[in-house]
Amino acid sequence: MTESSVNKLLNGDACHRTSNGKKSSKNGFVKNHCVFQQPQRYRRPREKNQNVTHNSSLYWKPYSESFEETPLLVAVLTYMGYGILTVFGYLRDFLRYWSIEKCNVAQEKEEQKDFVPLYQDFENFYTRNLYMRIRDNWNRPICSVPGAKMDLVERASHDYNWTFEHTGRVVKDVINMGSYNYLGFAENTGACAEAAIEVTEKYGPGVGSSRCEMGNLDIHEELEQLVARFLGVESSMAFGMGFATNSMNIPALTGKGCLILSDELNHASLVLGARLSGSTIRVFKHNNMQSLEKLLRDAIAHGQPRTHRPWKKILIVVEGIYSMEGSIVRLPEVIALKKRYKAYLYLDEAHSIGALGPNGKGVVDYFGLDPKDVDIMMGTFTKSFGAAGGYIGGKKELIDYLRRHSHSALYATSMSPPVVQQIITSMKIIMGEDGTTLGADRLRQLSENTTYFRRRLREMGFIIYGNDDSPVVPLMLYMPAKIGAFGREMLKRNIGTVVVGFPATPIIESRARFCLSAAHTREMLDTALDAANEVGDLLQLKYSRREQPRPSLGWMSEESLLQD
Repeated sequence: MTESSVNKLLNGDACHRTSNGKKSSKNGFVKNHCVFQQPQRYRRPREKNQNVTHNSSLYWKPYSESFEETPLLVAVLTYMGYGILTVFGYLRDFLRYWSIEKCNVAQEKEEQKDFVPLYQDFENFYTRNLYMRIRDNWNRPICSVPGAKMDLVERASHDYNWTFEHTGRVVKDVINMGSYNYLGFAENTGACAEAAIEVTEKYGPGVGSSRCEMGNLDIHEELEQLVARFLGVESSMAFGMGFATNSMNIPALTGKGCLILSDELNHASLVLGARLSGSTIRVFKHNNMQSLEKLLRDAIAHGQPRTHRPWKKILIVVEGIYSMEGSIVRLPEVIALKKRYKAYLYLDEAHSIGALGPNGKGVVDYFGLDPKDVDIMMGTFTKSFGAAGGYIGGKKELIDYLRRHSHSALYATSMSPPVVQQIITSMKIIMGEDGTTLGADRLRQLSENTTYFRRRLREMGFIIYGNDDSPVVPLMLYMPAKIGAFGREMLKRNIGTVVVGFPATPIIESRARFCLSAAHTREMLDTALDAANEVGDLLQLKYSRREQPRPSLGWMSEESLLQD
């Protein structure tokens, strides 16, 4: 991007000074739990193991987020578990080396031994000896719409998960607690499906060209105008793949001589885009404004390494909802720092768009902020809209620049017409432009489901991470053996969940991740909670030692709370 376009995008508004006077917890069980609130309107009772910061100039509503520390005994046992698995892994490798045990690992031929190895045995040690033991918990084939319930194809393995074969049986009506179907638009009936069928009959299923050649349809332009209006920005641009929206557009925005400040828990697409850009990358602690401000100060004071010239651009990259932690970005403080130090802000709303805010417009709407304060608004259509692809919104100069310089815009095939129509119809429903209250009802239902599910899990004694209003709910498992056991036991009770372990998470913070949806009924949630309670007792997963807090009220219930 040229310097003139940089000056056009810079926002020189007055800045707000932030104060992060966080106190360390007394017993070490909670490492980050804070509430930002407006004292004149509502005061939540201060709890044990809770840090409170008052900053009414930036936060107008309660903000509660908790990350309970791993109990010491659990951490020790987890490290011991990984140690035992590592010892047995080396033993199995020894048996494979001497052909005592059958080796299914890809290896070079004998005549290729003198060349650079294609397969690194040591690097694949974890995959070979640990991941393979619990591989049956992932990549399960689904043979229905991945809505509130789904049908799974049963499969079996006779070689310890190296290969699978279908048994011919289908597991019916599994409650889906793993898909990002936040507003329930992943469905094959209703207004969205009917509109997509009509568009398919008119345009066909594919375009067969890029946007800059023969693949620019009128509904593509209609979608971009609708997205800009939905976000409250001047212009927007749609892309066919959410991952490529980040990885292919960040290199078009920054380059050599630029600085990217990235949250340590940013998605892989953001990390890849930052690396491909050739910019200098510095990482700040997750959602830690002191860490971010220190990097900004150092960048301004010292400039580029060796030459100490000023950075051409400083880009702060954050997410709305972090999909592994369930946390929400402290956007008011990030915007205040961005304005103070004249940096750019790149906001990835892949999980928050449609799932947060009274109008479903994401984390900007959730905090009641001005969309113009975010320079680059990115999001995906794969979650709340039940479709595929991504978008970038912002000033018209920015979007015009990306149309000419983005690899994803110039070389990628245009979005499929039925996918475009699915997004248009679902977005109009959320905005209420379909003449019904269906969108508002789904937003309210998602908020109620999130509040209820999180409260019940805490009452049962589980350690859960994240913000009280986040529909992504990580339940901590910790020990490696419990990763596979939890997923299998929940499936036995007809509950489909996602379990996650190292290297996607820290080695002692393995977890199960529940994704809530407006399509979930109270009966479905109770069934899932009862199953989690049974499996939690069976596997001894109830590690929480904190006092039970007062139930959090979702952002949709704040007015009734203030009246009380």
